[in-house]
Amino acid sequence: MSVFTAAADQSLCAPLPVLGEDVRVPLVTGGEVTYAALDYAASAPALQRVWDDVAAYAPYYGSVHRGAGYLSQLSTDLFENSRATVAEFLGCRADDQVVFTRSTTDSLNLLAAVLPADCQVFVYETEHHASLLPWRDARVTYLNAPRTPAQAVESLERALADREPYGPVLVCVTGASNVTGELWPVKELAAAAHAHGARIVLDAAQLAPHHPVDIAELDVDWVAFSGHKLYAPFGSGVLAGRADWLREAEPYLAGGGASRKVARRADGGVDVEWHSTAARHEAGSPNVIGVYSIASACKALTEAGFENLVAREQALVAAVRAGLAEVPQVKVLSLFGDDAPRVGVISFVVEGWNSSHFAAALSAEYGIGVRDGLFCAHPLVRTLLGSDPEQVGECGAPEAEPGERSLNAIRVSFGAGTPEEHIERFVRAVKELVSEGAQWKYRTEGGRCVPDRGAAQL
Repeated sequence: MSVFTAAADQSLCAPLPVLGEDVRVPLVTGGEVTYAALDYAASAPALQRVWDDVAAYAPYYGSVHRGAGYLSQLSTDLFENSRATVAEFLGCRADDQVVFTRSTTDSLNLLAAVLPADCQVFVYETEHHASLLPWRDARVTYLNAPRTPAQAVESLERALADREPYGPVLVCVTGASNVTGELWPVKELAAAAHAHGARIVLDAAQLAPHHPVDIAELDVDWVAFSGHKLYAPFGSGVLAGRADWLREAEPYLAGGGASRKVARRADGGVDVEWHSTAARHEAGSPNVIGVYSIASACKALTEAGFENLVAREQALVAAVRAGLAEVPQVKVLSLFGDDAPRVGVISFVVEGWNSSHFAAALSAEYGIGVRDGLFCAHPLVRTLLGSDPEQVGECGAPEAEPGERSLNAIRVSFGAGTPEEHIERFVRAVKELVSEGAQWKYRTEGGRCVPDRGAAQL
């Protein structure tokens, strides 16, 4: 019986076409199967629409902002129009800037680099390392993991009320957890931050691909996200929001493009006048194709009807959660509880299984790609697993042998391009592995659990 039977009366939109949807992979048990890409939270497959747009533009590629030739002017227009498209997608305010970066990590490190002197930063221990670690030159307060959305707001309000009474303040928070998929109360946190004179940056890496993000409606000061999670290929990201800190700080990178005027002084030195626009922090030749791919993805999601995509994804979430709930040995990880709204990101552990072993078996025996490890959110996963915060564990590199307990979890993630069959295959595979065990022997190699190719089938 289909795991979607309960939602049979719903008219769900079709998945968006993505690259690799017909790729077939070999099974260790023999034969091959269409690959089920269920690791969207790491990198989502590129939309076919995005790839087609990039391919159509590729013959016209030229250097931006620096050429009088037709292709250079065309590429410059495309680059700046992409900036406008992203601004519209994010609901940016009239005076906001959209800065193109390499990724969410790069975006948040850029923001960390432009913080005013004596800035205090408040960040929850539940954050991805991209938003947990960049604030090395600021006074940082790490807030404990809340267990309800209301508790998240309350703990932030208490921390801000007790802060040192001087200097600017920044709050950093995720929109959707990359471990549990749970939505955070961003609008309420923004209100709390602003009530105490603080600013707030939203890590939307896991939110923007699954849910509309509106800077003005959420009333956040900045938003950061990555193209490779938003169904776009290539290494590009976005930092969008208030211009003043960006305009007043030294450029993130010094070089061509960031500078307006450069002149030698009489004493032999150099005077530089930097741009006051987004170009101030976009030194060097930009990744035009990467930027265009983000803009193309923004258009594709908008034109497909984000509300329809959200409804379809919620049906997938419900199907996965219902299927896992039928397996007593499976524990789904959650901060806010079963009723918390979430995007298509679900992490779990299986009693009696090393997480790497389970993920390896899903891949080798069923052609399903998931993620195992600590998901670059070590403090959060350790909190959810109830382990000692100082216990050893590495992101994606478990040290336990197959069958041994590991300080890791399994993450399944999906989105706009996920077919129902992939979800059904995943649920079926979990049930079969738990009830019947793996069909093959596995060993640890280079920190990863892999099929033992020299072993006989079990």
